[in-house]
Amino acid sequence: MTHSDDMLKQILSRTKTVALVGFSANTQRPSHRVAAYLARKGYRVIGVNPGLAGQTFLGEEVYADLESIPDDVDFVDIFRRSDAVGEIVDAALARWPDLKTIWMQLDVTNPDAAAIAEARGVDVIQDRCPKIEFERLYGGAATLSDLS
Repeated sequence: MTHSDDMLKQILSRTKTVALVGFSANTQRPSHRVAAYLARKGYRVIGVNPGLAGQTFLGEEVYADLESIPDDVDFVDIFRRSDAVGEIVDAALARWPDLKTIWMQLDVTNPDAAAIAEARGVDVIQDRCPKIEFERLYGGAATLSDLS
């Protein structure tokens, strides 16, 4: 799973809205820290967690599942076990036919789900963190508006 810096930059610069599956309200959890970081950088981040559905975090309502999100997203960030990825990818592809990116967090991979998404023209990143990649590629001071 090699992803070029150019590909990562393209994804990070074109993304506007992220659905973050596995969002946690606990500020010490990686999913919360990544969501907060991406929001500070200018992305719209919509949390997905059935236990938090209806609550508001980072200025956005949290939804129980991808199907419940009323708006379009172009990037689904997955903070779940690898064996849960197939179902999430299927739901994302059904919900957003024009989805641009599926991103699986560190230690999360699912080659079968990745192949299905890629066959539909979706860019798939596995075992990477967008926060880490954003900082590595652009530095801490950059924001989404700086990328265009």
